[in-house]
Amino acid sequence: MATFTFELVTPERVLMSGPVEQVLVPGADGDFTVFAGHAPVVSTLRPGVIEAKAADGKVTRIYVRGGFCEVSPDSLTVLAEKASNADAMSGDAFAAELKSAEADLAAAKTDEARWVANTAIERLKSVSKAA
Repeated sequence: MATFTFELVTPERVLMSGPVEQVLVPGADGDFTVFAGHAPVVSTLRPGVIEAKAADGKVTRIYVRGGFCEVSPDSLTVLAEKASNADAMSGDAFAAELKSAEADLAAAKTDEARWVANTAIERLKSVSKAA
């Protein structure tokens, strides 16, 4: 299968960079999968898990807490507000992320902010159950 370059960047560091066969992205309008040759797209991200499949079949799961991505036929760049390796997150890390999302919900002043915080809470609960 053809590969393309995937790069995931947070404000602190480059978390992942290299060739992949496919990436599942939690887009604001729904999850979508990117393959080599994908049509150009720019999308905001909702809280969720990015699943990147390398050419050797290894899947890396990364929890992102919002951001945006840019897709071109030969690359995918994700700029995430915050990202953590979902498979390596401990129960304490999930609890801290959940507490932060709940604080965001309590502080939300708009319907959109409440929706984003609620989405983060639900996604964190589903990811922590799967982990």
